Amino acid sequence: MTDRGVLSSFDWRRGRVRGAARLAHTVLLVLLFLAGLGPVLWLAKSAITPTQDTLRDPLALWPNGFDFANLATAWTRVKIDEYFLNTVWIAAGAWLVQLLVATTAGFALSVLRPRYRKALTGVVLATLFVPAVVLLVPLYLTVVDLSMINTFWAVWLPAGANAFNILLVQRFFDNLPREVFEAARVDGAGPFRLFWSIVLPLSRPILGVVSVFAVIAAWKDFLWPMLVLPDPAVQPLSVRLPALQRFIELDVFLAALAISTVIPVALFLAFQRLFLNGGALSGAVKG
Repeated sequence: MTDRGVLSSFDWRRGRVRGAARLAHTVLLVLLFLAGLGPVLWLAKSAITPTQDTLRDPLALWPNGFDFANLATAWTRVKIDEYFLNTVWIAAGAWLVQLLVATTAGFALSVLRPRYRKALTGVVLATLFVPAVVLLVPLYLTVVDLSMINTFWAVWLPAGANAFNILLVQRFFDNLPREVFEAARVDGAGPFRLFWSIVLPLSRPILGVVSVFAVIAAWKDFLWPMLVLPDPAVQPLSVRLPALQRFIELDVFLAALAISTVIPVALFLAFQRLFLNGGALSGAVKG
């Protein structure tokens, strides 16, 4: 079966139509490039540009040379290194908790298949329709009662309650070959052995996708860390940088913002094939 599109094969053989279509594709590609990568590239340029040059001509490419000292100043004098480390710890803990909850819950609902599996799945799905702001006050009071204020646990544990990740992993597990599970059970594999030795090795694509979602969500979160981490010594970059903006120069502030984007950009580059090819998500949306 041949692919169908707006233009037929007869239209593509016409020179004017083919030229117009390619021109439209080029224009759209340039616009997408400017909309997607433009801000990131501008931030990278401004991070090593003096403040006066940025204010005088924001789009000029280093009219008076580079200023790599901005990065060093942001890393040391503004203590970006400490806040960067806090952000790494918060993101790593949130990633671990979300991955643990999503895989175990997805395994229980998809592979172990309890009697009330459909009801449990419905309850998990229903939580997606509850606005996060509704849960903000009771969740904050719970954290206060448990004396977790100014500890990373106040961010890690609530991050695990992510219904989207659970459903995503469950749908992926539903499409794994059942024959492998039955053969493992015949060989005497228990639930833990089945989960650790069979399911997880087959689920690397979806684990990569969930990992990227978890890390980026924790990296950019602002409201919840600001509420439960009032001590500046334990705050992440997303909370601390807006507070420091009034006290540091523009070029140093932009350098600090550029440093804060390193991990998200690196994660996308590492897992871009999973998103662009859609292989990890295909098993989660089938059926």
